[in-house]
Amino acid sequence: MSMSSYVVTRVSKSLVSPSEPTPNEILNLSAIDRVPGLRHGVRSIHVFKHGHKPGKVIKEALSKALVLYYPFAGRFVDPDSPAGEVTVACTGEGAYFIEATANCSLEDVNYLDLPLMIPEHQLLPDAHPEVAPLNMPLMMQVTEFTCGGFTVGIISIHSMADGLGAAQFINAIAELSRGVDKPTKKPLRHQEIIPNPLKLPAGPPVALNDLKLVNSTFDISLDSINRIKTQYLNEMGNYCSTFDISVAKAWQARTRAIKLEDNNAKVHICFFANTRQYLDQKMPNSEESYYGNCFYPVTVSAPSGEVANAEVVELVKLIKEAKARLASEFAEWGRGGMKEDPYELEFTYNWLFVSDWTRLGFQEVDYGWGTPVHIIPFAYFDFMAVAIIGSPPAPNNGARLMTQCVMKAHLDDLVKQMTIF
Repeated sequence: MSMSSYVVTRVSKSLVSPSEPTPNEILNLSAIDRVPGLRHGVRSIHVFKHGHKPGKVIKEALSKALVLYYPFAGRFVDPDSPAGEVTVACTGEGAYFIEATANCSLEDVNYLDLPLMIPEHQLLPDAHPEVAPLNMPLMMQVTEFTCGGFTVGIISIHSMADGLGAAQFINAIAELSRGVDKPTKKPLRHQEIIPNPLKLPAGPPVALNDLKLVNSTFDISLDSINRIKTQYLNEMGNYCSTFDISVAKAWQARTRAIKLEDNNAKVHICFFANTRQYLDQKMPNSEESYYGNCFYPVTVSAPSGEVANAEVVELVKLIKEAKARLASEFAEWGRGGMKEDPYELEFTYNWLFVSDWTRLGFQEVDYGWGTPVHIIPFAYFDFMAVAIIGSPPAPNNGARLMTQCVMKAHLDDLVKQMTIF
């Protein structure tokens, strides 16, 4: 079959409401949820080898899960006045759910390894005809393949939950799909546990220029990672993680590829670190798990010449030092001690944003027929150079970097730099 003959047919579309009555209330968002850049749909496709009527099973489980996670069944409401805040009307109207079929097996399309043999928009839910996509907290599409395997395409609005929170919700759906009475984790949604420092005066509007970024995917072998871990341990006397190495490698390869004319021009790398562990005193009990946004942007900056010429282990050290400052910086922000808002980010070409999908919990999702063989997260915006850390499809190991971070003119160089290890 040629690529054009793989057809996905959407069989049914519906709004799935909570299976029991839920509170009808207006939910205010926390200071982190309200970060302007978060009002976007996070898109991902999750590939499962086996299933039995997965569309029907997952749809029923979603309805039950929405009783506990009822804000996902509501709608975002934009304020009437410019100074007002976005809220969520918990109306129970429902999440958008689509069932679809594909006319091929997963094997025919290489288990959706990249490059995709079916365009992503066919496997992700399309927009509801009457609700603006950014007002619908959750949309899902379950596509069944001829082999009995299936994919789950998810679009969730980041303002409702960060990666850990979204994975917690999807795991609750999966547990209910398997017939568990109650999900392991109890959802917690008290906005009050998130600090609410006085608003800093907004800086000038952030430039959101289309950087004309192109996609590319790189796999880093386990051997390369282990070699650098050993080198780091020998030189620095302590350990580093696969994440640290992946970030350092991406930062250096990209810095070399974009060749800034001024060696002293700063290049920045930014990743979003979970900060739930710093709110322990505010968490009522350990069984409850907060699913709103609870992260802090960790930024490392250095002159481009230094980043380009450093040993990878030296960059790993900078990244680890920035992570070590996380607790004190998050506390300082919470106390209102910052001069500038750390959540106000810049999106120019000398910034690279990294998102780590390997430890969110999506790999553990099991709707009853086993965990995913492959997860494909997609980049967010055309104005944001991003590298997403994932895993290569099973049984391969190592790390996979899915990037949308350079202009076409710099792609060949990036590819070359990513192979030098």
